[in-house]
Amino acid sequence: MQVQELLQKKSIANKFIAQLRDVNIQTDRMRFRKNIERLGEVLAYELSKELNYDNNEVKTPLGPCKVAVSNDELVICSILRAGLPLHQGILNYFDDAENSFISAYRHHPNNDEKFEVLVEYLASASLEGKTLILADPMLATGKSFANVLKALKPMGMPKKIHLVSVIGSKQGIEYLKSEFPEDSKLWIATIDEELNDRGYIVPGLGDAGDLCFGTKLQH
Repeated sequence: MQVQELLQKKSIANKFIAQLRDVNIQTDRMRFRKNIERLGEVLAYELSKELNYDNNEVKTPLGPCKVAVSNDELVICSILRAGLPLHQGILNYFDDAENSFISAYRHHPNNDEKFEVLVEYLASASLEGKTLILADPMLATGKSFANVLKALKPMGMPKKIHLVSVIGSKQGIEYLKSEFPEDSKLWIATIDEELNDRGYIVPGLGDAGDLCFGTKLQH
Protein backbone atom coordinates (compact mmCIF):
# COMPACT_ATOMS: atom_id res chain seq x y z
CA MET A 1 0.00 0.00 0.00
CA GLN A 2 1.27 3.43 -0.95
CA VAL A 3 0.88 6.37 1.44
CA GLN A 4 0.44 10.01 0.46
CA GLU A 5 0.62 12.38 3.47
CA LEU A 6 -0.82 15.80 2.72
CA LEU A 7 0.99 17.79 5.43
CA GLN A 8 4.44 16.82 4.15
CA LYS A 9 4.01 20.07 2.19
CA LYS A 10 2.64 23.23 3.77
CA SER A 11 -0.80 24.26 2.53
CA ILE A 12 -4.17 25.60 3.70
CA ALA A 13 -4.83 22.08 5.02
CA ASN A 14 -2.54 22.92 7.98
CA LYS A 15 -5.13 25.43 9.19
CA PHE A 16 -7.96 22.90 9.04
CA ILE A 17 -5.93 20.30 10.96
CA ALA A 18 -4.88 22.85 13.59
CA GLN A 19 -8.52 23.80 14.21
CA LEU A 20 -9.60 20.16 14.41
CA ARG A 21 -7.01 19.50 17.13
CA ASP A 22 -7.60 22.71 19.13
CA VAL A 23 -9.69 22.03 22.27
CA ASN A 24 -10.84 25.66 22.26
CA ILE A 25 -12.34 25.29 18.78
CA GLN A 26 -13.60 21.69 19.00
CA THR A 27 -16.65 22.79 20.99
CA ASP A 28 -18.02 24.32 17.78
CA ARG A 29 -19.40 21.14 16.19
CA MET A 30 -20.40 22.86 12.98
CA ARG A 31 -16.85 24.14 12.41
CA PHE A 32 -15.42 20.73 13.35
CA ARG A 33 -17.61 19.00 10.76
CA LYS A 34 -16.84 21.68 8.17
CA ASN A 35 -13.09 21.31 8.62
CA ILE A 36 -13.33 17.56 8.08
CA GLU A 37 -15.43 18.23 4.99
CA ARG A 38 -12.86 20.72 3.70
CA LEU A 39 -10.07 18.18 4.16
CA GLY A 40 -12.21 15.66 2.29
CA GLU A 41 -12.27 18.10 -0.62
CA VAL A 42 -8.51 18.67 -0.52
CA LEU A 43 -7.77 14.95 -0.34
CA ALA A 44 -10.27 14.24 -3.14
CA TYR A 45 -8.49 16.78 -5.33
CA GLU A 46 -5.13 15.12 -4.73
CA LEU A 47 -6.64 11.67 -5.33
CA SER A 48 -8.18 12.87 -8.61
CA LYS A 49 -4.71 13.25 -10.11
CA GLU A 50 -4.36 9.44 -10.21
CA LEU A 51 -7.66 8.61 -11.91
CA ASN A 52 -7.97 7.59 -15.57
CA TYR A 53 -8.96 10.24 -18.10
CA ASP A 54 -10.42 10.47 -21.62
CA ASN A 55 -10.26 13.49 -23.91
CA ASN A 56 -13.84 14.69 -24.34
CA GLU A 57 -15.05 17.46 -26.60
CA VAL A 58 -17.42 20.09 -25.23
CA LYS A 59 -19.10 22.90 -27.12
CA THR A 60 -18.52 26.43 -25.87
CA PRO A 61 -20.38 29.52 -27.21
CA LEU A 62 -17.35 30.17 -29.45
CA GLY A 63 -16.52 26.66 -30.59
CA PRO A 64 -15.48 23.13 -29.56
CA CYS A 65 -12.91 22.48 -26.83
CA LYS A 66 -11.22 19.25 -25.77
CA VAL A 67 -11.13 18.56 -22.02
CA ALA A 68 -9.69 15.56 -20.15
CA VAL A 69 -12.47 14.02 -18.02
CA SER A 70 -12.15 11.04 -15.70
CA ASN A 71 -13.77 7.83 -16.93
CA ASP A 72 -13.51 5.93 -13.62
CA GLU A 73 -16.66 4.58 -12.02
CA LEU A 74 -16.31 5.66 -8.40
CA VAL A 75 -17.94 4.32 -5.25
CA ILE A 76 -17.42 6.30 -2.05
CA CYS A 77 -17.89 4.20 1.09
CA SER A 78 -17.82 5.98 4.44
CA ILE A 79 -17.63 4.39 7.86
CA LEU A 80 -20.46 5.62 10.09
CA ARG A 81 -20.75 7.93 11.90
CA ALA A 82 -17.58 10.03 11.94
CA GLY A 83 -17.07 9.38 8.23
CA LEU A 84 -20.14 11.39 7.18
CA PRO A 85 -18.56 14.87 6.90
CA LEU A 86 -15.47 13.39 5.22
CA HIS A 87 -17.78 11.56 2.82
CA GLN A 88 -19.53 14.83 1.99
CA GLY A 89 -16.24 16.55 1.23
CA ILE A 90 -15.20 13.80 -1.17
CA LEU A 91 -18.67 13.76 -2.74
CA ASN A 92 -18.51 17.53 -3.31
CA TYR A 93 -15.73 16.86 -5.83
CA PHE A 94 -16.85 13.45 -7.15
CA ASP A 95 -20.52 14.41 -7.35
CA ASP A 96 -21.49 11.67 -9.80
CA ALA A 97 -20.03 8.84 -7.70
CA GLU A 98 -22.11 6.03 -6.26
CA ASN A 99 -22.30 5.87 -2.49
CA SER A 100 -22.02 3.17 0.17
CA PHE A 101 -22.32 3.33 3.95
CA ILE A 102 -21.13 0.90 6.59
CA SER A 103 -21.01 0.87 10.38
CA ALA A 104 -17.90 -0.06 12.33
CA TYR A 105 -17.55 0.59 16.03
CA ARG A 106 -15.44 -0.39 19.02
CA HIS A 107 -17.10 -3.01 21.21
CA HIS A 108 -15.71 -3.53 24.72
CA PRO A 109 -17.14 -6.93 25.75
CA ASN A 110 -15.53 -6.89 29.21
CA ASN A 111 -15.94 -3.16 29.87
CA ASP A 112 -12.18 -2.70 29.92
CA GLU A 113 -9.60 -1.28 27.52
CA LYS A 114 -9.69 -4.31 25.21
CA PHE A 115 -12.02 -3.99 22.24
CA GLU A 116 -13.01 -5.53 18.93
CA VAL A 117 -14.30 -3.69 15.88
CA LEU A 118 -17.79 -4.82 14.88
CA VAL A 119 -19.51 -4.21 11.55
CA GLU A 120 -23.30 -4.39 11.76
CA TYR A 121 -24.78 -2.35 8.88
CA LEU A 122 -24.00 -2.16 5.17
CA ALA A 123 -25.72 -0.46 2.26
CA SER A 124 -23.51 -0.65 -0.82
CA ALA A 125 -23.51 -0.35 -4.57
CA SER A 126 -21.79 -3.01 -6.64
CA LEU A 127 -18.01 -2.66 -6.49
CA GLU A 128 -17.20 -4.97 -9.39
CA GLY A 129 -14.60 -3.35 -11.66
CA LYS A 130 -15.04 0.06 -10.03
CA THR A 131 -12.75 2.38 -8.08
CA LEU A 132 -13.51 2.16 -4.36
CA ILE A 133 -12.84 5.11 -2.04
CA LEU A 134 -12.99 4.15 1.65
CA ALA A 135 -13.40 7.13 3.98
CA ASP A 136 -12.86 7.33 7.74
CA PRO A 137 -11.34 10.42 9.41
CA MET A 138 -9.41 8.54 12.12
CA LEU A 139 -7.03 5.69 11.28
CA ALA A 140 -6.02 4.42 14.71
CA THR A 141 -5.41 0.65 14.87
CA GLY A 142 -6.47 0.10 11.25
CA LYS A 143 -8.98 -2.58 12.26
CA SER A 144 -12.01 -0.59 11.10
CA PHE A 145 -10.68 -0.27 7.55
CA ALA A 146 -9.60 -3.93 7.50
CA ASN A 147 -12.94 -5.26 8.79
CA VAL A 148 -14.86 -3.06 6.39
CA LEU A 149 -12.83 -4.42 3.46
CA LYS A 150 -13.82 -7.96 4.49
CA ALA A 151 -17.48 -6.98 4.83
CA LEU A 152 -17.46 -5.48 1.32
CA LYS A 153 -16.17 -8.61 -0.41
CA PRO A 154 -19.67 -9.86 -1.41
CA MET A 155 -20.19 -6.54 -3.24
CA GLY A 156 -17.64 -7.44 -5.92
CA MET A 157 -13.95 -6.91 -6.69
CA PRO A 158 -12.95 -3.26 -7.23
CA LYS A 159 -10.22 -2.56 -9.76
CA LYS A 160 -8.57 -0.04 -7.42
CA ILE A 161 -8.88 0.91 -3.75
CA HIS A 162 -8.15 4.33 -2.29
CA LEU A 163 -8.35 5.03 1.45
CA VAL A 164 -9.00 8.57 2.66
CA SER A 165 -8.34 9.66 6.24
CA VAL A 166 -7.58 12.81 8.21
CA ILE A 167 -5.29 11.63 11.03
CA GLY A 168 -3.62 8.24 11.35
CA SER A 169 -1.08 6.43 13.48
CA LYS A 170 2.08 4.82 12.15
CA GLN A 171 1.04 1.56 13.82
CA GLY A 172 -2.35 1.52 12.10
CA ILE A 173 -0.84 2.26 8.71
CA GLU A 174 1.66 -0.57 9.07
CA TYR A 175 -1.20 -2.92 9.94
CA LEU A 176 -3.14 -1.91 6.82
CA LYS A 177 -0.15 -2.62 4.60
CA SER A 178 -0.61 -6.32 5.40
CA GLU A 179 -4.40 -6.22 4.90
CA PHE A 180 -4.85 -4.29 1.64
CA PRO A 181 -3.62 -4.99 -1.90
CA GLU A 182 -0.18 -3.60 -2.72
CA ASP A 183 -1.57 -1.20 -5.33
CA SER A 184 -3.99 0.39 -2.82
CA LYS A 185 -3.24 3.98 -1.85
CA LEU A 186 -3.84 5.86 1.39
CA TRP A 187 -4.51 9.60 1.16
CA ILE A 188 -4.11 11.11 4.62
CA ALA A 189 -3.75 14.64 5.93
CA THR A 190 -1.26 13.87 8.69
CA ILE A 191 0.32 10.95 10.58
CA ASP A 192 0.93 10.87 14.35
CA GLU A 193 3.56 8.81 16.14
CA GLU A 194 1.66 6.56 18.54
CA LEU A 195 -1.44 5.03 20.08
CA ASN A 196 -2.24 5.11 23.78
CA ASP A 197 -3.39 2.12 25.86
CA ARG A 198 -6.99 2.68 24.73
CA GLY A 199 -6.06 2.58 21.06
CA TYR A 200 -6.51 6.33 20.51
CA ILE A 201 -4.12 8.36 18.37
CA VAL A 202 -1.68 10.60 20.27
CA PRO A 203 -1.74 13.58 20.02
CA GLY A 204 -4.71 13.03 17.69
CA LEU A 205 -7.83 15.03 18.42
CA GLY A 206 -10.10 12.84 20.55
CA ASP A 207 -13.25 11.00 19.42
CA ALA A 208 -14.16 12.39 15.99
CA GLY A 209 -17.68 10.96 16.07
CA ASP A 210 -18.49 12.59 19.40
CA LEU A 211 -16.97 15.89 18.32
CA CYS A 212 -19.02 15.84 15.11
CA PHE A 213 -22.37 14.73 16.48
CA GLY A 214 -22.34 14.63 20.29
CA THR A 215 -21.50 12.08 22.96
CA LYS A 216 -23.06 8.65 22.43
CA LEU A 217 -24.42 6.26 25.06
CA GLN A 218 -22.40 3.08 25.51
CA HIS A 219 -24.18 -0.28 25.40
